[in-house]
Amino acid sequence: MEVYRSLAEAGALRGCAVAVGNFDGVHLGHRRLFEVARELSAARGAPAAALTFEPHPVRVLRPQLAPPLLTPLARKLELLAGCALDAAVVQPFDLAYAATDAEAFVARDLVGHLGARDVVVGQDFTAGRGRTRVDRLRELLAAHGARLTVVEPVAWEGLVVSSTKIRELLLEGQVEAAAPLLGRPHDVEGPVERGAGRGRGLGFATANLRPQAMLPANGVYAVRAWSGGAELAGVANVGVKPTVQRSGTVSLEAHLLDADARDRYGEPLRVAFVARLREERRFASLEALREQIAEDAERARAVLSGAGTM
Repeated sequence: MEVYRSLAEAGALRGCAVAVGNFDGVHLGHRRLFEVARELSAARGAPAAALTFEPHPVRVLRPQLAPPLLTPLARKLELLAGCALDAAVVQPFDLAYAATDAEAFVARDLVGHLGARDVVVGQDFTAGRGRTRVDRLRELLAAHGARLTVVEPVAWEGLVVSSTKIRELLLEGQVEAAAPLLGRPHDVEGPVERGAGRGRGLGFATANLRPQAMLPANGVYAVRAWSGGAELAGVANVGVKPTVQRSGTVSLEAHLLDADARDRYGEPLRVAFVARLREERRFASLEALREQIAEDAERARAVLSGAGTM
């Protein structure tokens, strides 16, 4: 998949079918847009592309209301590359670009720079200053000989799939419910940092991460982790570690069941949340905490091997 860092650089895609959106999470609803774009482009032998914006427009226009990211840009592009697209266009978004009206967005960007023949969006998509809706966008594209296809929402067992719904589930710790909407378990990534060594002192060395992506609700989770091409089983704590610290700072610590986290300092580690084991709580003693961690580790091993039930 080719990646273009602005619409002005994407002239090689002329004639393409392009799905347009923020695509945070690259979930089942987004993948339906890409499927439609692929079908439309294949009919003409043209490229299929995704157009997204960086940073998320809400972070520029209303930063105080900006949602936590499910997928930072690098992870988003990795997931887009797995959606059988020919290209992704990442348009920088700032206050100057936000002032673009729908007419300029269509004429200058979609038709002029990109040369799109088909544009694919969700039914709640809005474009440009003034948040122009799909009916008017269809008229503007038709005036340039291009076509708009609006895709209905995708539902999973009665839930409409959206980035907002996925965030809600993660905020409740419902990682198992979020996974089918995403098409995979929610994951985060960051370099392994040196911590205070408390886990090692308890006999359970941990990989400490400070990821950019959204963490689920505080609690203990069975996780799968990837480092250096290896897939690892683990148990992770998201929270403030109330038994051993008083700072109140939320952190992610992952104990790898069959590997030593100390061997991975400075290396990137991806952690996927498979199942929530319990809430985070304070223990009366370090010995009680040690016993609970041992129980959590065994339960995580059983869950990840398919032997446990939640």
